[in-house]
Amino acid sequence: MNDRDTAADIRRLLREKNAVLLAHNYQRAEIQELADVLADSLDLARYAARADKPLIVFCGVRFMAETADILSEDKTVLLPRPDAGCPMARMADTDSLSRMKERFPGARVVTYVNSTAEVKAESDICCTSANAVRIVNGLNADEIIFAPDRNLAHYVQRFTDKRI
Repeated sequence: MNDRDTAADIRRLLREKNAVLLAHNYQRAEIQELADVLADSLDLARYAARADKPLIVFCGVRFMAETADILSEDKTVLLPRPDAGCPMARMADTDSLSRMKERFPGARVVTYVNSTAEVKAESDICCTSANAVRIVNGLNADEIIFAPDRNLAHYVQRFTDKRI
């Protein structure tokens, strides 16, 4: 079977299963060409939430598919490569976050969208790089635990009086 046959089989299966294929911008060209939607992680999650198909095939890393699944309660989200990971998503875990919450009990937890569903579930709110400053400044707290992107936390610190 050649690449053309494989692509035709994938398109046929998507039609038969009433599925939509979402692909992240970082996917290789062969996947991008098959995608119904090609976008960044936030736009893909938003599209998944409003997709008119019950089955979503998500070509991206695990945290992206998890986010799409969280926003798409009535749909099934499939991740063809469940082992597809993001180094940043692995930078925060629930045990470390629990320790930080114990150490700073009055702090609010802001989690960057590039995190696992487990870490997001332990957070007060999630943010993107585009809205992180607004999210932090909108919280009613003087201390913020920001996970997992240390560089984004340093950037946000420049635009807030809150302690991150």
